Amino acid sequence: MDELNGRMMACQILITGLIARVANEQRDPLRFLTDFRDEIRAVVGGVNIAGMENTERVRQVAQRTVDELFSLMKPPSSE
Repeated sequence: MDELNGRMMACQILITGLIARVANEQRDPLRFLTDFRDEIRAVVGGVNIAGMENTERVRQVAQRTVDELFSLMKPPSSE
């Protein structure tokens, strides 16, 4: 289980870095991040979760994870 958690964290870090890199190339990085976060939240809200008794709990954890990933990103410095 620890190995799986480590791999998931590594994927989250990789994805966060990739999103930040793409955002920095945009004219308005903050707007891009906000729009992208909203799109990801909509996908998480609409994804079909099968085989679980409490799918709403899984969805809430996924939404919280998305929020955590985006909260790690700061707007670019003014320098």
